[in-house]
Amino acid sequence: MKLIILSAAVAATAAFAPSTSNKVNFSLRSTEEDVVEDNTVAEVIVPTVNPINGWVPDESEPCFGLPGALAPLGFFDPLGFARKGIQLNEIKRNREAEVMHGRVAMIASVGYLAGEAISGPFKIVGPANDQLQQMPAPAFAFLTVAIAAAELNRARIGWVEPDLGSWTKTLWKLRENYYPGDIGFDPLGLKPTDAAGFKNMQTRELQNGRLAMIGVAGMCAQELVNHRSIMETFDFYSKVYGGENPYAVCGDSIVC
Repeated sequence: MKLIILSAAVAATAAFAPSTSNKVNFSLRSTEEDVVEDNTVAEVIVPTVNPINGWVPDESEPCFGLPGALAPLGFFDPLGFARKGIQLNEIKRNREAEVMHGRVAMIASVGYLAGEAISGPFKIVGPANDQLQQMPAPAFAFLTVAIAAAELNRARIGWVEPDLGSWTKTLWKLRENYYPGDIGFDPLGLKPTDAAGFKNMQTRELQNGRLAMIGVAGMCAQELVNHRSIMETFDFYSKVYGGENPYAVCGDSIVC
C-alpha cells in the first residue's frame, strides 16, 4: 500500500518538473542593410502643340493669346465671352463668328454705298434695305446657292464632321489644327508668312470688321427709320445744319 502511494506521489511531482526538451527561441532582429530610396523623378511628358499661323494657344493669356487687342482699349471684353474658364474650342468658335461676320459687314458696307449709287444690270433703285426684293428670281436663287456653297465649304474646312452616334462630342467643334477664319482663300496673296506679320494683319482685319459691323447696323437702322438712301440722308442733314429747309423741294408731297 505504501508502495502504491509513493509511486503516485512521484508521478504527480514529475508532472510539475521542468521539461528537458529543446526550446525553439524566436527573436526579432532588425537588419542593418541600407535601404535604397528611389529618388527618380518621373518625367512629365508635355504634348507639343504645332503653331497655327504662328499662334500657340496659351491659357494664361487673354483669349488664349489670339490677336485682336489694340490700344487704347486693349483686351476689351465687358460681356465676358473670353473670361477665364472658357474652353479653347468655345474661344475659337467665338473668334470664327467675329471674323466671318466682320468680313460680311465690310462687304455689306461697300454694298450699301455702291448699290445705291449704281442701279446695275437689273435697274434696282432706292435704299439698300429695299433692293433685295427687287432682284429677279433667277438672280436671287443664284445668290442663295452661292452663299450656301460658301458656308458649306467653310464648314468642311474648319469644323469636325458630325458623329450621329455621339453627336454631343462633335457638335459645334472646330478642328484642332484650324485657325479661326483661315479657310485658305487668298487670291491676292496678302497673307503674311511670318507670325508677327500675320498677327498684325489679323488685328487690322478684326478692327475694320468690328467697325464695319457697327457701321452696317447704323446704316440699316437709319434706312428703316427714314426710308432714305445713305447719300440722301447725308444731303438731308447737310441742309439742316446749313440752315436750309430740306423739305423745300418736296412741294405738296406727304413723303419727301
